[in-house]
Amino acid sequence: MACSGCSTGRGGSSEGGCSSGGCNKMNVFDWLANMELPNGQKPFDIVEVRFKNSRKEFFRNRNNLQLLQGNIVTVEGVTGFDVGVVSVAGETARLQLKKKKMSEDDSSIRNILRKSTPNDIDRWKEVQELEKSIIVRARTHATNMKLDMKINDVEIQADKSQASFYYTAPGRVDFRELIKAYSSEFRLRIQMWQIGERQEAGRLGGIGSCGLELCCSTWLTDFRSVSTTAARYQQLALNPVKLAGQCGKLKCCLNYELDSYMDALKDFPQTMDLDSQKGRAVHQKTDIFKRTIWYTYLDAPENFIPLSVERVKAIIDMNQKGKKPETIEDMKLEMAKEKEVGYVVGGPKQLKSNNNKGRNNNRRRRDN
Repeated sequence: MACSGCSTGRGGSSEGGCSSGGCNKMNVFDWLANMELPNGQKPFDIVEVRFKNSRKEFFRNRNNLQLLQGNIVTVEGVTGFDVGVVSVAGETARLQLKKKKMSEDDSSIRNILRKSTPNDIDRWKEVQELEKSIIVRARTHATNMKLDMKINDVEIQADKSQASFYYTAPGRVDFRELIKAYSSEFRLRIQMWQIGERQEAGRLGGIGSCGLELCCSTWLTDFRSVSTTAARYQQLALNPVKLAGQCGKLKCCLNYELDSYMDALKDFPQTMDLDSQKGRAVHQKTDIFKRTIWYTYLDAPENFIPLSVERVKAIIDMNQKGKKPETIEDMKLEMAKEKEVGYVVGGPKQLKSNNNKGRNNNRRRRDN
């Protein structure tokens, strides 16, 4: 049985795991799968099950089924039953439960009914095809009612008893009439869930500017606030087009290296402008990890002078004492710059062809 979202058609298998190498959203590598339990310890009876897109829930394996990652299981729903794919089982599921700060004795954890039968899987596929037509009609209803909201996605329970609609909106929306229209047309129990722009991008997926799948749709589970301060610390241009992701918000990856930059900047001076007998020098740019700061004199703005952090601190200390150095140039950096070995790119060279040699040999043969 292939995964529902697998482009290769070879995804899931009855033995568990994904043979295509992680085609699912929020895929988890079960690094404890091949480890044996100590004698007398029973397998953990809670597994994590993934449903459409990034939605995951924990379920209790009361029937002691032998479940592996990738198995398709039928679970208890809020009403009726639902079908999902096991994303984590065993001791890794125990760690995931602690990560979510949930108790093993939580009464809200529902049960796994059985491994999905062919009949369950067929009904699951029918529901997935039904969602494609329902989402179009749902958006048409919202547009006709002139509601300030965007229907992003719909998820129908495998037994066709309930439908969950996910939408984004700038504020509160009175969708009571919309729910009545949905209920009368689709004949389902309707739930409306408002999500943010980041959650919308995570559910829909896509390719980022880095060329990889979006972090929010593959592994990122918590959305931390991102501000333009993170871009300033990393010396990035404040261009909203380049800094914004597909959700329209600032990219989450701006926070990934922020701690490294902030640690490196702790040793940098707070005030940057320098005074010397040659004139006042103004700070232009900074290379944080090379610990180099570039300055220019006010009367020569085209001449960039590299200084080390230690040299800048020394000049600032002199300025605070009322002294001015003759010049701000750092001799160590100047000497290092002279030692750099360069290379000269020459013009295209014509290679001697061996064709003439062959022609001369042929002429000699003819003469003989």
